[in-house]
Amino acid sequence: MALLLAATCGVAACSGKSDESTPAASTTPVNVTLTPNQRSHIRLYNVVRAGYHRTVEATGSVDFNNDHATAVLAPISGPVSRLLVDIGDHVKQGDALATVDSPDYAAAVTAYRKALTTAHTARRLADLEKDLVEHQGVAKREEDQAQADAANADADVDAAMKTLVSLNVDPKVIKAIEQGKSIGPINGVIRSPTTGTVVDRQITPGQLLQAGTTPCFTVADISHVWVMAQVAEADAASVKPGDSADIATGVGAQHLVGTVSRISPMIDPNTRLMPVRIVVDNAQGLLKKQAYVDVRIHSQQETDGLLVPVSALLRDDENLPFVYVVERDGSFARRRVTLGYRTGDQFDIPAGLHAGEQVVVDGGIFVQFMQNQ
Repeated sequence: MALLLAATCGVAACSGKSDESTPAASTTPVNVTLTPNQRSHIRLYNVVRAGYHRTVEATGSVDFNNDHATAVLAPISGPVSRLLVDIGDHVKQGDALATVDSPDYAAAVTAYRKALTTAHTARRLADLEKDLVEHQGVAKREEDQAQADAANADADVDAAMKTLVSLNVDPKVIKAIEQGKSIGPINGVIRSPTTGTVVDRQITPGQLLQAGTTPCFTVADISHVWVMAQVAEADAASVKPGDSADIATGVGAQHLVGTVSRISPMIDPNTRLMPVRIVVDNAQGLLKKQAYVDVRIHSQQETDGLLVPVSALLRDDENLPFVYVVERDGSFARRRVTLGYRTGDQFDIPAGLHAGEQVVVDGGIFVQFMQNQ
């Protein structure tokens, strides 16, 4: 400020004229020449070409990691009798999710019980025929037929067993049937095919299910989620698979780190944005499905440019950026520049400057004041 006042007083003293008699400033800025003392109060910066890594800012939405999310379809038909879990419950593989009054279940249990009885009888008869053959009580062909019947009965048992397994019948129930024990009311059970969290429930008590077609639950591993970021078309070339990303969780100042796993090969024609999938470790459950988040993707690809400190940039009456450049004769010239990407406290200048030139980075306001006199 003192320097500005001194410069103002010096100009006024030299002119010896009032403000009213001062001619209007030229519309074309002229170069500014400073005294050695004035130059000691400004700081210059040598423009050089340097490499940097871009940080792409975008918005995104949270989705489940579909590679670790399983839709549970009804394995049996019938009305839902009871729901055993709710959204948000953690389940293990094989845990019961709901029970169903299913004729399929009852038929499968009955078929297995009958198959066991038939197989037991057929095997007993085959053993008897074998004993008779050894004592020449029957012909060999009768024993062969008995052995074939026993083998077929064993195959029916195996098929009936596989049906029970496909219907997620409790192994304890199967064991009880094999031991000839009575079992309680025959209810079908929908079980979780994987370990995870119940993130969706699509059935209600009494609803009629169709085997293999009715979606019932979705079980997902929410310890890892996807963030679907929408990257501007201009930044598309800077994002590559493997780039790291910071995700603002919206919970205080907490951030999570993710990795770009997939980049869409197409730009959305309506939004002109490129979808980018980011895999994020969500062990603490901070990210919720469909939540909107801010994303900063750190490009591994190095870009080079002419970097100039932000402090060097000024604005003219048209709000266009310019800098003061040192000319060969030591004067300072105003030069308009084009602003590119900002990295930290520096701007990449794609047009207006050349490597090796010097610009004013501290004291530009004073130089502008002197130019306007």
